[in-house]
Amino acid sequence: MIALNRTGHGAPGACDAPGAIAAAIAITSTIVASAIIASTASFALPRYDGLWSVSIVTEKGDCDRGYRYPVRISNGTLANAGDTMITITGKVAGTGAITVTVTAGGKSAIGSGRLAGNIGMGSWTGSWTGGSCSGSWTAQRRGS
Repeated sequence: MIALNRTGHGAPGACDAPGAIAAAIAITSTIVASAIIASTASFALPRYDGLWSVSIVTEKGDCDRGYRYPVRISNGTLANAGDTMITITGKVAGTGAITVTVTAGGKSAIGSGRLAGNIGMGSWTGSWTGGSCSGSWTAQRRGS
C-alpha cells in the first residue's frame, strides 16, 4: 500500500512501487536493446571494405611455401577477388577480428586474425585426407 498525504501525493518515505518498477524496466530494456544493436552491428561494417592482397606462408606441413590471393571485403563479407579456382568465405567484425575459410580441390583451410586500418595478420590451419599444414598470413588493403 502507498501512503498518501492530504494533497494526494506520496508521503515522504513512501515507495511508489509501480513507478519504480516501470522505470527499472525501461532502463533495463534500453540497456538490453543497446547491447543487441551493438552486437548485431559488429558485422557488416564498411570500415574494412575494399580489395586486399593476402600473403599466406606455410610454417608447418606439406603445403607450398607461400601463396598470394586478392580478397574483396564488402559489407564485412569476404570473397575471392581473383581468377584462381578457390572459394573464400568469411566475416570481419567491426573490431577488425576476422574469420575465413578457403576451399579448393578437396582441401580446406581456416584462418583467423585481425585487421587494423590498412593491414592485417593472423594464423591458419589446413587439412585434407592424408595431410595438414599451418602457418601465418598478412594482408594489405590495395584499394576500394
